Amino acid sequence: MSSVVENPGPQIPAQVQRQHPGLEHPMQPRPQFFSTAYKPAECLLTLVTIASKLDGRVALITGGDSGIGRSIACLYALEGADVAIVYKGQIEEEDKEETLQVIHKLTNGKAKVIACPADIGFDDQCKCVVDSVVRKFGRIDILVNNAAEQFYKESIVEITPEQLERTFRSNIFSQFFLTRHCLRHMKKGSCIINTTSIVAYRGEAGLLDYCSTKGAIVSFTRGLALQLVKRGIRVNGVAPGPIWTPLIPASFPADKVEKGKWGENVPMKRPGQPFEVATSYVFLASQDASYITGQVLHPNGGAIVNA
Repeated sequence: MSSVVENPGPQIPAQVQRQHPGLEHPMQPRPQFFSTAYKPAECLLTLVTIASKLDGRVALITGGDSGIGRSIACLYALEGADVAIVYKGQIEEEDKEETLQVIHKLTNGKAKVIACPADIGFDDQCKCVVDSVVRKFGRIDILVNNAAEQFYKESIVEITPEQLERTFRSNIFSQFFLTRHCLRHMKKGSCIINTTSIVAYRGEAGLLDYCSTKGAIVSFTRGLALQLVKRGIRVNGVAPGPIWTPLIPASFPADKVEKGKWGENVPMKRPGQPFEVATSYVFLASQDASYITGQVLHPNGGAIVNA
């Protein structure tokens, strides 16, 4: 949990996972999901206590067991939110347990957090997740549509109908399904944050179906923001650049993960860490972003995109 950005750079060995969307505990080096430089908002100014940014709010985070989702869950809990993380089930059990333990430790056991197993590419499972969260916490104030998976294929002819459907189900169908069910429980002041990607703006030859879903998420975010603004619900997105998460070794051939072959095609010349992205989600969920809707933030190491 160092406050220094330990760029994995030269320490990244060739590695690959067969599990999609990927697991965090086998990765070398491990992603940095938290920095001790992060200071939650609560503080004491003379006789006035300033509340944490997300005090008393309920957040539902998909893909919350690892990567960027784990980091978001940790920061939200530190900022006073009750947190529900969604993970894919038994295969991700170890990552989920580690995330719950980390949140417990960071908050000295004060955080209220639950974990919901589901394949969110299917509407009925999304409804079950939302119903479980509402039974536990009574409402949902923040929805973070973060879960995604990708499959590296060098040619469109290699993308099977089954892969195409799976990618769209995981990445964009899930956002439609969860949003639809969450909105029944969201009130004025609630917000939705969707994870898109830098590849939605500049493409990626080996991730054609993934790029397509991420472009769809940008349009979904903008259209939904216009639809919900009259209800006082903000909708925004985050488009990370190359971030060291389980998605990387689970997607790319081992030799492409090594130093010099992945994550250095941005001006900062390094991949980012999850904690360097998660602060964007804290900002967008808080009242600091009260005049922002239909927008996308770009924590991507300095890459210029046509936003």
